[in-house]
Formats: sequence, C-alpha cells, structure tokens
Amino acid sequence: MADSGTATERPSFLSRLGLDRPVLRAWAMYDWANSVFMTIVILIFPIYFADVAAKGLPAAEASRRFAFATTVSMTLVALLSPFLGAAADYAAAKKKFLAGFLTLGVVTTAGMALVGEGDWALGASLFILANIGVTSSIVFYESLLPHICNEREVDRVSSAGYAMGYVGGGLSMAVSVLAIVKPGWLGLPDANVATRISFLFAAVWWAVFSIPLFRRVPEPPALRAAHEHPGQGLLKISVSRLAQTMREMKLYKQTLLFLVAFFIYNDGIGTIIRMASIYGREIGIDTNKLIIALMLVQFVGIPCAFLFGSIADRIGAKRAIFIALAVYLGIAVLGYYMKNARDFFLLAFLVGTVQGGSQALSRSLFTTMVPKHKSSEFFAFFSVFEKFAGILGPAVFTLVIGATGSSRGAILSLILFFLAGGALLAMVDVEKGQRAARESEARALTA
Repeated sequence: MADSGTATERPSFLSRLGLDRPVLRAWAMYDWANSVFMTIVILIFPIYFADVAAKGLPAAEASRRFAFATTVSMTLVALLSPFLGAAADYAAAKKKFLAGFLTLGVVTTAGMALVGEGDWALGASLFILANIGVTSSIVFYESLLPHICNEREVDRVSSAGYAMGYVGGGLSMAVSVLAIVKPGWLGLPDANVATRISFLFAAVWWAVFSIPLFRRVPEPPALRAAHEHPGQGLLKISVSRLAQTMREMKLYKQTLLFLVAFFIYNDGIGTIIRMASIYGREIGIDTNKLIIALMLVQFVGIPCAFLFGSIADRIGAKRAIFIALAVYLGIAVLGYYMKNARDFFLLAFLVGTVQGGSQALSRSLFTTMVPKHKSSEFFAFFSVFEKFAGILGPAVFTLVIGATGSSRGAILSLILFFLAGGALLAMVDVEKGQRAARESEARALTA
C-alpha cells in the first residue's frame, strides 16, 4: 500500500486533491468516463424514449414501460452482483469483470442510436442491458479503491473521483445539449438525429476514458482460504463465499449499520434528484431553465467534491457527512417555500455543494470498514443499497401528494429521511468497524 508522505513533507497540490499518483488519477478517470452515462443516457434517453421510441403510445403507458425496464435492470443487478463480486475476489478478476460489463454497456449504449420511431421494445431492451453494464462495472471499479490507497488518503481519493465525474459528466452533457438544442450549428438536420448521435458519443467517451484504469491500476492479488481450489468450480466457490460472508455478518455489525443508515439518508438524496425536475415543472419553471439548473449542479459539484474531501481530512468523513445532511435538511425546507426559477437555481446550487461530497464520503467511509479480500463482494452489497435507495422516498412522496394534493408537503417529508439516516449514522462506531475489517483480513492470511 502506498504511503502518502512523511509528516514533515508539505503535501503537494495534487496530493491535497487525492490525485498525486498515476494510479489514483487513472482510477478517478473511470468516474469521468462512466458519468457520461449518468448525464446523457439517464437524463436524455428517457425523453427520447417517450417522444420517439414510444411514439403513438399514451404518455402514461410510455412512462410505465420505461419504469418497468429500469426496475428489471436494477433487480437483475441486485440479484447477480453479490455472486459476481465473490467470484471476482476469488479469481483476482475485478478488472476482467469490469471490462466485461464495460463492453456490455458501451455496445448497448451505442446501439441506442438505432432506436427509431415505435422501437420501444428495442429501446427498453438496450436500456436494460446498458444499465446493467454501467451499474455492475461501478461495483468492480469501487472495489479497487481499498487496494490503491490507505485510510488517510481514501476520503480525498473518493472525493476526487466524484469531482472528476462531475467534470466529465458536465462537459459531455453540455456538448450533447448544445447539439440537441442547436443541431444546425453542427450540420445536423434535427434534434432527433442529434440525440441519436449523442448516444454514440456517450459510448465512445465511456470507452476511451476508461483506458487509463486498465493501463495503470493493478489487479489486486487473490486471497484464498486453504480449502478453496480451482477444481471446485468458480460458481460453487462464489456461492460458498457469499454464504460464509452472510454467516459472518455479525462480525461486521458496524459496517451493516452504516449500510442501513446510508440506505435511508441516500433515499432522501435520491428522491430530491429524481423529483426535482418534475417538481420544478409543477410550479411552472420552463424546460430550458430546468436543464440549465441540472448543468449548474454538475459544475458546482466539481470544487465542492474536492472541498468535502479536504473537510473530511480535518474532521473525519462521518462528521463531514453530517454537514452535508444538515444542508439537505435546509434544501427540503427551502423546497417547500420555492416559488420561482430563482428559488430553483438556489436549490440547484445548494444540491451541487453537497451531492458529490455526501456520496463520495459515504463510499470512502464504507471502504475503510471493508475487508480487502472481500472488497468486490462488499461493494456489491453497497451497490444494492445505493441503487435501491430510491424506493421508499418516491413512495412517501406519492402518498403525501395524494393526501395533500401538492408536492410541497412531499418535499418537506424528506426531512424524515435525513433525520433518521443521520441518527443511525451517529450510532456507527467507525473505529470498531475498521478493526473488524482488519481482523478479518488477518484471519484470512492465516487460514
């Protein structure tokens, strides 16, 4: 494990950012690479699906079919990723699994350019596969984090990854939005053609900027128990490993408690992200201003993600997450009183200040409480909790709207998620969780 420098050395600028070594920069570049999917595919493809692929269908039916495709993809990831994580840990194949799912995602994202009018089945199928590809690749990408830096560096490195993601996502989104809004500037006939080309652009961007990770980040060595040998078969071993981890979960009580806390407060964060545009339209903000506000979040998030990494260095990741949750409480209150585009831009700015930091530090705090020889397995669980932290919040949102007839009360109800998640986070003994992870590693070495 690399040393971050002696106490007498003045840290360099790149060191303060968490990017002082080639391996760290290469790892962070994958956030830059895959964020193009989060901006172009997640934000733009649903609009294209409704307007073009599902043309002729009632609007509610188009939304239902796209929601079903999303649910199918996330369910498959939730079911498969823990087993794949265990297999990757055993076979020392994190980068191979990452490459496989990256290829799946890139090919199917490029394939979205073939989706035309009425091709809703093709569009939904490609989205399912692409969503599986990106989500699963991130599991193995994040599982490399504990192997490339130590606990003193991890907050800065994780935050740097999110900041790089904001840069890549923001730039790629700006290019695509410009092409779609002003297709003639690029010699394109109309917005539909520009949108289809944006999917090809996303696929190429994702593939090209993933190259540094494969060149610079080494594959962590396998750590196998004495009773494990290749003759047993990879599937049997992965199932056995996963079952053993579930039996041993009582040894990782603090890690599990953190996952529950993360699930709850991240549900509130995810609901704000998912419902912001719809809420904005409800109070009369036009589409162009909504798009500009979404881009504002991306670019404000760049320096603020780095800032939260620096704050965590001084006060610890757990306390820094509390700061972010306090800001989210303010966002929920301000959202209740929001009346116009100016208020929406203020909220977008505030979301940008804490969104990347809260997620990056959640990732880094979890990293320190994970045994390295089971990192893919544990990050598969993290991915399940992260991706499904979006079920309860929208459900509560829907119920409150039904009871009150307005989204204002629903926005205010999100306070409960930040308070409850923060209360559980306060109960997490980070040092105890870190000791349990290190003791598990020591037992594995002597097994």
